[in-house]
Amino acid sequence: MRYTLEYPSELPSAPDDFLHPDVLRAVATAAEAAGFSAIALSEHPAPSRKWRRSGGHNTLDPIAALSFMAAVTTRIRLMTNLYVLPYRNPYLSAKALTSLDLISGGRLTAGVGAGYLRSEFAAVGVDFADRARLFDEALDALWSIWMDPETPVSGADFAAPSTVWLQKPKQRPHPPIWIGGNSTAALRRVVEYGSGWMPIIAPRRMASTILTPAIEDVGQLGTALARLRRRFAEEERDPASLDVQVVCPPFGFDDETSLRLARRALDEFAAVGATWAVVHVDGSSPEAAIEFIRAFGEQVITEGMGAA
Repeated sequence: MRYTLEYPSELPSAPDDFLHPDVLRAVATAAEAAGFSAIALSEHPAPSRKWRRSGGHNTLDPIAALSFMAAVTTRIRLMTNLYVLPYRNPYLSAKALTSLDLISGGRLTAGVGAGYLRSEFAAVGVDFADRARLFDEALDALWSIWMDPETPVSGADFAAPSTVWLQKPKQRPHPPIWIGGNSTAALRRVVEYGSGWMPIIAPRRMASTILTPAIEDVGQLGTALARLRRRFAEEERDPASLDVQVVCPPFGFDDETSLRLARRALDEFAAVGATWAVVHVDGSSPEAAIEFIRAFGEQVITEGMGAA
């Protein structure tokens, strides 16, 4: 199992301190030193106040924040979790993501999704009802731009009229594309374009809030993964090449019961094929976050979670 640090500003209770440059630098470098394999930020360009008050969180533009982190680190991967492709023209997405991959020396993992906040779609001028089609169109265009940047691509609302001059990403043939969501369409997109899947394991009520079918436990995840691997094999893709990222259950190092349960859950996820886990650290303050990151590195990454 490899571990992704979700930047602590994305916890609902995290203070604004996590938006300061010195804190971004300190957290990113601490995560790299502790042995985290990636650091991740989500995308919310115009979330509503209602969303923020109902469990939402502070946000930074993920390209800007991850570019900053790229400059103060050397090894840790930089993950968008998730970059909402329907929000913008695919050429703009390709330019931003390619730039991040180039300036980081090839450390981008492009986690992408369709988005779910209706009010945010309205704020950025995109038809919420059209988001599935836009996602498919943007995903296909992004893949095509990365595979062959010069060849023009077009969609329902955009078209490059002639040969395009674009830089290729550092990673070839392209940065890893990881797809978020539990739907049949999400799994199809993983098979067609992805090298990673980010399922959402949550109670049915929570899953419905973010507009995805529910995967409520490790058994349901195992069933979905078996089906996805069969699809990979049918398309002559290696099922063993698929990365699967789950969320590490919350725990505290001073709470042996929660730590034991987290270890057990991660062992169960790994047994059905999960290869990565997103970790939410203590976000009560930058100091608490860095202390948690260091403890996680020493007690989990270095020693291994192991069985309970």
